[in-house]
Amino acid sequence: MAAGRHMRMILIGAGLLALAGCVGEGEVGSSMSQSGFGQATATNIGIETGQLSYAVDLSRRFASEVPNTVNFEFDSATLDEGARVTLRKQADWIRQFPEVRFRVFGYTDEVGSEAYNKGLGMRRAQAVVAFLSTQGISRARLEAVVSYGKTQPLIDVPTPERRNRRALTDVSGFVKGSPLVLDGKYADIIYRSYVESAAPKKDSGGSSGSSGSGGSGSSTGPAPIVK
Repeated sequence: MAAGRHMRMILIGAGLLALAGCVGEGEVGSSMSQSGFGQATATNIGIETGQLSYAVDLSRRFASEVPNTVNFEFDSATLDEGARVTLRKQADWIRQFPEVRFRVFGYTDEVGSEAYNKGLGMRRAQAVVAFLSTQGISRARLEAVVSYGKTQPLIDVPTPERRNRRALTDVSGFVKGSPLVLDGKYADIIYRSYVESAAPKKDSGGSSGSSGSGGSGSSTGPAPIVK
């Protein structure tokens, strides 16, 4: 019987290690994998405590509620006005979740050398981090930027392609020491009402009442929970 239990523990351990190996460097959620020694252990702990699955859920929510990507001009790491508008939306969303950390990934198109594009992708990611930090987001919550250069194009063409010249913001985990995180109450974080869900909506004609809501001015739901 003891031998049977020992074998089951070996099989369970092997299964967890295999699951950890499946957490790869994909477009969304890739930031939740950790590099270097201890990756399998950290991933296993995340699975056992539920933190990893909740981080994946929050990553999906972030990508569905705000644009998670900005694009750049050819051979440039300068944020244009469209990129700044997108990043302000990201910052508005991020501020509602002070328990969450984010990481920015930089990419380029396939024109130029691999080494040059690695550096260009990093500069693009750094530009995003720098801008978000001006929007009230602590640099401590914006994790080390990563550059994939031209190794992960969205459109696999050797010519200039704007969609490949991008920086992507993604959830990377939870802030250690935050009260809800210490209590393991990840669901309270994930399902917190986002501020825009209760924001008044303008009607299609652009008219509005004194409150600017375009309606009767009466409340249609509870106020968002902001912590």
